[in-house]
Amino acid sequence: MPFRARYALMSALALMTLTTTAPATAAPPPAPLDYTALGDSYSAGAFVRPWAADDGCGRSTLSYPQQTARRLNVRLTDVTCSAAEVRAGVLEPQTEFTGPPSVPPKAGWSARPAQIKAVTAATDLVTLGIGGNSVGFVDIVTKCVEQGIASFGTGSPCSTHYTRGSGTSWLDGRMAALEADFATTLKDIRTRAPHAKVAVVGYPAVVADSTGCSFGSWRQLGTITKGDMPFLDALERRVNTVLRTQAQRAGAVYVDTYTSSTGHGVCAAADQRWMYGIKDNLTGSGTQTDPPSDLCRRIPATGEACTVLHPNLQGTTHQADLVTQALTGLGATRR
Repeated sequence: MPFRARYALMSALALMTLTTTAPATAAPPPAPLDYTALGDSYSAGAFVRPWAADDGCGRSTLSYPQQTARRLNVRLTDVTCSAAEVRAGVLEPQTEFTGPPSVPPKAGWSARPAQIKAVTAATDLVTLGIGGNSVGFVDIVTKCVEQGIASFGTGSPCSTHYTRGSGTSWLDGRMAALEADFATTLKDIRTRAPHAKVAVVGYPAVVADSTGCSFGSWRQLGTITKGDMPFLDALERRVNTVLRTQAQRAGAVYVDTYTSSTGHGVCAAADQRWMYGIKDNLTGSGTQTDPPSDLCRRIPATGEACTVLHPNLQGTTHQADLVTQALTGLGATRR
């Protein structure tokens, strides 16, 4: 074989060897971060369809933990639950539930373990959104509804009861317990997951602007008087101040959902509301509904369910926007 031909053949064989050699094994993609969500119905996305209907917690697939986890591609452990309090729910087991579904099974729902147990050394991210039930917000709203009826919609009877009357010491005691229990919770999270990034999620505006509310409208605040609406707003801001202060003391990030939701509370126009009224139509995907309780049936309104001042789908999406931004700032990014 001529030299040039042998050289060409050898070169071709060498090239084939190079091109058929197995490539180096690529490094595996990093494992997704572990995200644990703790909280009450505002974190569970209660009354936003679809929700799990098996345990009374009403966790929605469109809640802010669920939306945030999908956006960031993190591994979510969601133990949020309607009616959870900081003590009876996060720090200790929970035995009382409000759904949805609002009507429990005949045997009732089983107790749920303390949410804090879901936080472990492997946890990378934690959100904590809770506190309203610890101060008895639903009880206070109920009291305001009843006193509004008794006063024929005049004055500020509920505000008087809780700021200058017999309810003052009760509410102050609840606020003090919230402060102590919330501090304990953040300390426990740090002990269980010393390397986790923690975000405390505040409550969105419910009654920040009462100008659009009408007395007797159950898609808003029912029979709560105009004079009592500033008290409810001040109470919510008082709770948020506790959450913000405790977050700062513990080195956690505070997510302010109140400021940007002002003007989208329960008194806003229907197309601007990010909040359900006391009895309202459900939002979210699908046709899932919530059979009303006997008490809910007695409310003279055509709303689909007794949603009692929770974020609707626009509200949970607004929460998710801010929580996603906060967790991204803490190092969580889509992978």
